[in-house]
Amino acid sequence: MSITVNGLDELKKLAGSDLGTSEWIEITQERINTFADATGDHQWIHVDPEKAAEGPFGAPIAHGYLTLSLFIPLFTELLDVQGVTTKVNYGLNKVRFPSPVKVGSKIRLLGKLADVEDVPGGVQITVDGTMEIEGGAKPAAVLQSLSRFYA
Repeated sequence: MSITVNGLDELKKLAGSDLGTSEWIEITQERINTFADATGDHQWIHVDPEKAAEGPFGAPIAHGYLTLSLFIPLFTELLDVQGVTTKVNYGLNKVRFPSPVKVGSKIRLLGKLADVEDVPGGVQITVDGTMEIEGGAKPAAVLQSLSRFYA
């Protein structure tokens, strides 16, 4: 369920808050193949199901950057900032991929609004995110994302 705030002042009040979890999203072979085509990364461990079945994970796995790219659509399920003119990704402080995401797995985002700080014309938020794998012992990704919202 999304938290909705209207404007930068309301957003600032959420600093330090847990944002909850997104819905689960399935990582299909089709999604992996489309990502491979978009990025030119056709390593067999991602796109060759037969060879990947014989590999170290027993199945094709998602690209780490595919998992990372799903942060934004999953994050928009957690927080809706209205009353601003512009929303931009500003970068990442850190990213780790503790566990591979096998084809057919489901992932979701657990988010915390770690910080909100003023920048010229708006605010910068720091989000601590954990991309969980359904039934997994370790997360698919742990990250700290920066975004900016302008009035």
